[in-house]
Amino acid sequence: MQATRRTTVLLVAAALLTGSLALASCGGDDDETSGTTTETTTQTTSETTTTTTETTTETTTEPEVEKPKVVRVTVVGGAPKGGIVRATVGQGDRVRLVVTSDVADEIHLHCYDISRDVTAGGTVTLAFRATIPGRCEAELENRGIQIADITIEP
Repeated sequence: MQATRRTTVLLVAAALLTGSLALASCGGDDDETSGTTTETTTQTTSETTTTTTETTTETTTEPEVEKPKVVRVTVVGGAPKGGIVRATVGQGDRVRLVVTSDVADEIHLHCYDISRDVTAGGTVTLAFRATIPGRCEAELENRGIQIADITIEP
């Protein structure tokens, strides 16, 4: 019996050894080298950071100041130099009648009934908005001499 027992123990040991080898070879490497293989995977992630700077420029637009239409008259010897100055402006335009005179008189813009005194050698400005369509005369009031004819077109 002892021989049978020994044989049984040997068979069990062989079976255990064979089973252990079978388990060790499962999922193993196909390499011919024996031993323990440790596989280390290093994953490197390259991260690019893009910074976007958004600039918002707020522009405050001030209303464009309408430049006035300037009508210039030079009075020499009590009469407009070169004759009556004729000008055309649009209805609603800002207008500046600038008169330089070598004689003292009153400058009168009839259609708007605006007048200013000018001294000899002086300059005056009559500023107005052209709201009345048609022809508008300016004169040296005391002398009764027309110096400008401004047409206001609708």
